[in-house]
Amino acid sequence: MSSAKKKPNQVVYQLKITLKQIRPPIWRRVQLLGSTSLPQLHEIIQIVMDWGNYHLHQFTIGGIDYGVEDPDFPTGLRSENNVLLADFCSSEKSKFSYTYDFGDSWEHEILVEKLLTPELKTNYPVCIKGKRACPPEDCGGVWGYEDFLEAIGDPNHEEHESFKEWIGGDFDSELFNLEEANQRLEQLK
Repeated sequence: MSSAKKKPNQVVYQLKITLKQIRPPIWRRVQLLGSTSLPQLHEIIQIVMDWGNYHLHQFTIGGIDYGVEDPDFPTGLRSENNVLLADFCSSEKSKFSYTYDFGDSWEHEILVEKLLTPELKTNYPVCIKGKRACPPEDCGGVWGYEDFLEAIGDPNHEEHESFKEWIGGDFDSELFNLEEANQRLEQLK
């Protein structure tokens, strides 16, 4: 990843990444350079949403699907490898989508909130805000997550103990650790 110090003429994109179909919403606000490629954006989303990067993904931009081509699973996806954020996002309020894990089908809306001038002392990407914990990997999508929250929140629920064991302890659906997300993003730079 590049820092603003190295690329002063670049535009910084402020994106709001929201996990769809969950209320109250789970979202992250990130700032990154327009030279960010789709594979890099995928890594950034994995980090800030606290996904494990165990599954396939795709971006849908202007009705075209981009992702990692898999010869065993031909889908007609276009390769994401050489696509940069600046190639398709030229204005504020534009939207595109990101789907992670085709089994659980975690759909994310990505909104371009602002186009900014890089700050010299800021290294990008950076997460500036977020709300709520992301669902655990492989919990069964939106409906499985609802069942998980119900069971984990009720000590008398028949699946309470098995879910606690599966998740490795307690789960706080309201917790998002901004500092930890940014420490992990720092490792990309």
